[in-house]
Amino acid sequence: MFLDAVFEFPTFLFTFLLALVVLYWVAVLFGGADVEAFEVIDIGLGGMPVTVAVSVVVTVGWFVSLAAMTVLGGPLLGAVVLLAALLVGLLAVLPLRRLFPAANGDSRTAFVGRTCVIRTGTVTETFGQAEVTAADGSSAIVQVRQTGADSFTAGSPAVIYEYDQNGEFFWVIPHPGQRETS
Repeated sequence: MFLDAVFEFPTFLFTFLLALVVLYWVAVLFGGADVEAFEVIDIGLGGMPVTVAVSVVVTVGWFVSLAAMTVLGGPLLGAVVLLAALLVGLLAVLPLRRLFPAANGDSRTAFVGRTCVIRTGTVTETFGQAEVTAADGSSAIVQVRQTGADSFTAGSPAVIYEYDQNGEFFWVIPHPGQRETS
């Protein structure tokens, strides 16, 4: 009776997918696959890996389909049970999104617009470091560069105005309150 229910429509669709999910997670367990192997686009799941969401939908859908077909039976209900199982599976994913906080983007670009303190004796077009404090209170030593002839010394405040991804450094200008007047 159990096997009959597992292999009748629509449960057999979920049974096949559940077998794939189990094989995938066994491969993850033994290092043969990555948990986030299929995460290529943001589909509104926050920071939840697509593989986790699909696994939850398939597992819940399989159980709902199996239970509904066992209790209700009848081939005419198959399409309705299929849709209901998918809907319940998708609804099961929603509360899990809170367990996977979304990334706030590139943490380096979060420093753009912040004030920093120069930590080297000078800043040139090819050399310089500064300490910057992030929104969460943590600080970081970052590479900085300048384009003009501004004078920077250790301890002077500056403003980060751009991040150069190719060179992996920040462009800085003197803090507006610290500009020299001539």
